Amino acid sequence: MSEFLKIILKIILIKKDFFKNNKNFGEASIYFAILIIIITGLINLIPQKSVFEIINLNYNIGTIKGPSLRNVVFFSILFWIIKSFYIYFVGVVVFPNKKTNCSFRKILILIGFANAPLIFNFLVFTPSLLFLAIITYIWYNISLIVGLNIILNYNNIVKSTLVVLSPIIILFIYILSTQVQITSGTIS
Repeated sequence: MSEFLKIILKIILIKKDFFKNNKNFGEASIYFAILIIIITGLINLIPQKSVFEIINLNYNIGTIKGPSLRNVVFFSILFWIIKSFYIYFVGVVVFPNKKTNCSFRKILILIGFANAPLIFNFLVFTPSLLFLAIITYIWYNISLIVGLNIILNYNNIVKSTLVVLSPIIILFIYILSTQVQITSGTIS
């Protein structure tokens, strides 16, 4: 248990030497990563409840039930694996560095570990604290960017930032383009 807490603390503090040490990606690390994924998935039910409260206040649609615990665990693990495939494919296969030598397992563990800042989402127990969920998500992305930059041996942080944030950027551009189409369609 103390080893698990040390891992969480080092990830939360974004200690670069943690990512450089191959011992931290050893045999037991996959179990620690799975545990972090499951814990953060369950904790994320708290801010989700706050979002449901905001929706209910604005649209008065009645009581909204959240997902079952089994679904939360299943989808947390599923999205963890999907994100790992994406990061591995883009970071190792499509845009590798000359020194990039990384296994899928190491990417899987890194993404699991990078979820550690999301543990603080337990603080988002009311809609007025929902901004904390955004802060923890940014913190998660920063820890993932720093870790990815180190394990993929990238020369600068820009490449790892683009690898991690490109799905968010693409989604943001898509949302903006649909808003522009809706706005221009109603004006015409």
